[in-house]
Amino acid sequence: MEKGFFDKVEDNAAVRVWAETTQQEKGDSLTKGYVSELWNFTRISVTQNNLQELKEIWNQWDDEFKQLFYCHYGDLPYLLDVKVDEHLFRALAQYWNSAYSCFTFGKVDLVPTIEEYTTLLRCPKIQIDRIYTRPANVPAFSKKLMNITGMSEQWVTTRIKQKGDCKCIPWRNLRDLILAHPDVKKRVDVFALSIYGLVIFPKALGHVDEAVVDLFDRLSKGTTPVPAILAETFRSLNACRRAGEGRFIGCAQLLLSWFHSHFWKVEKVSYRIFSENYSPLKELVATPRRDDVTEENWMNVLQNLQEEDVEWRAPWMVPDEILYRCGDFDWVPLLGVWGAVGYAPLLALRQYRSRQFTPPTYGLAQCEFTFTGNNYKKKVREISNAWNQTHKMKKFAANPMTTPEYDRWWNQRINDNIPTSDQGNPQSVEEHLKVIPSELEIIRQDFERKSLELEKRIEHLEEEKMQLGLDVDAQKLEAERLRKGKNKAEEDLDSLKTDYKKLRRSMRTAGLGKTSEQWRHEVRKEQSKANQWEEKFRDTQAREGALKRSLVESQKEKEGLKIRVSELERLLYQYRSRNSAIELKASQNRIKELKKNIEELKTALQNRELQIELLEVNNERWKEQLHQSQDQVRSRDYIMGEALTQVREVADHLQTLAVQADVLSLKYESETDRGQKLAWLLRQVKALSIRAKPYM
Repeated sequence: MEKGFFDKVEDNAAVRVWAETTQQEKGDSLTKGYVSELWNFTRISVTQNNLQELKEIWNQWDDEFKQLFYCHYGDLPYLLDVKVDEHLFRALAQYWNSAYSCFTFGKVDLVPTIEEYTTLLRCPKIQIDRIYTRPANVPAFSKKLMNITGMSEQWVTTRIKQKGDCKCIPWRNLRDLILAHPDVKKRVDVFALSIYGLVIFPKALGHVDEAVVDLFDRLSKGTTPVPAILAETFRSLNACRRAGEGRFIGCAQLLLSWFHSHFWKVEKVSYRIFSENYSPLKELVATPRRDDVTEENWMNVLQNLQEEDVEWRAPWMVPDEILYRCGDFDWVPLLGVWGAVGYAPLLALRQYRSRQFTPPTYGLAQCEFTFTGNNYKKKVREISNAWNQTHKMKKFAANPMTTPEYDRWWNQRINDNIPTSDQGNPQSVEEHLKVIPSELEIIRQDFERKSLELEKRIEHLEEEKMQLGLDVDAQKLEAERLRKGKNKAEEDLDSLKTDYKKLRRSMRTAGLGKTSEQWRHEVRKEQSKANQWEEKFRDTQAREGALKRSLVESQKEKEGLKIRVSELERLLYQYRSRNSAIELKASQNRIKELKKNIEELKTALQNRELQIELLEVNNERWKEQLHQSQDQVRSRDYIMGEALTQVREVADHLQTLAVQADVLSLKYESETDRGQKLAWLLRQVKALSIRAKPYM
């Protein structure tokens, strides 16, 4: 009989009367005198699996592969791109109220609901009321893996590993199947199983747990995974809060996506949410988020959260009916893959845009249990039977959004050990989120600034060195020009002295016939020439002195340049030393790339080994078919041999009949009709004997 036959949709007013009456009769989850055992601060770890290989495989698939995945498993791949803000998550965990299975921020109660997670995941082939129930006798792990992967029992058995108290299959083996399996649908199934094991239920890092495989095996029958996802999220938060530390093994990506949907207020709701192709997760992934807010600032924000700071109904949520309890439970019990817990949707009616009234919470703090021992099976049957009769209610929106009874109840309610709001803190959310750089960040920025200044100074010194080199070359050319001028002046002086001597000799030898006036004129002329040469000589001496002074100055500048060059060489050595460190880092990066290439080659080798194994299986099957064909041929050969033996026997018998026919034809040869007929028959026998001879 269909479960929907037992489902009830009740009026909001009737449910409110029932809830308030039940709360007054039974009381709350915690009573007066309760002493909390929770720690003041929970050191929670959000260590995640490395999802890079999953992302690369997804990005390599074409649209046909991706549409096949969306059709069967919804929007799971978008979880691969959700960045886990560890500061936010650690702050968020401090406000988990274990007694009421909800987050309590100041005076605000928020909790992920089945309807919200179902809308986020958009799984198209699930039945919302068909929950996962752990069977009393769990089927063999290998059988379930064979069903999902389509591989042989030997292949599956050799790859199952023991991790602690549970069995697992390593991710690397599933990766090899995704890359090399010949069946496209099986590749999609194994990829989805990997997301469930590495992202949604990441219990054993790098492995997929047996319990997760059992849940995944039920999805093909329409089972919804949402209650199990919520159950393990709540149970993991409870365990960390009770121990004061621990690793979160729920889906952190999905929880943070839900939180962001209620924290950043949206002014307008896009019409796209009514489209069948609208994906809330896709839009959340594409929305930029701040990752520079410290854990302390997040704590202050959440501790002083006010009702007006919350987007009560997620912008992508279009609520209709509210599942508020199952069977005889006053709330909704949730069965996970390793245990069970409960939560009260009536605590968070404002998330459905419905008026908040006092919810019944009695028994929530004591409802959790794990799937160990013998007593849990009875409890599992009770919860499974309760889900056969779900109770739903219509939403009712009114102002104010809370009833006076709820306000009084909330103020008197006894909570577990959670941080209370700081009434004396006037800071706004924006002021809390203001980024204050850490000491390490300040040192890093100062180092980068000084490095930039040093680089600029080195560039400036290199330019000065180049300019000084050009000046030295120019001074060398000028000194060379002056040296050539000095040599030319000395040569002119020597030539002048030689001409003067020649003149004196010519005067003594050839000037006796000249008059005194001519001699005076000649002497004045020669004196004028001598004065000119003396002036040239003085000019040459002056230029030589200037050249010497310039040469001395050039030598001094050269010494200064040598000092500057030495300083530049020292700075250049420091700069090259820094570049050596950079080159070392580059070499390390290159080594990492080579290691990555080696891993890819190993992966390719494993893929080839898997293909060889598949070919060997096919070869064995073909050998069996060949043996069967050979057996059939041998059987037919035997039959043909028997037939030929019988034909030979018939041919031999015909020859005997032919001999007897010859004798009879001579004996009964007659002109009568009977004799003629007999002769004709004997001739027929002879003809048959002739035709049978080739078969003898």
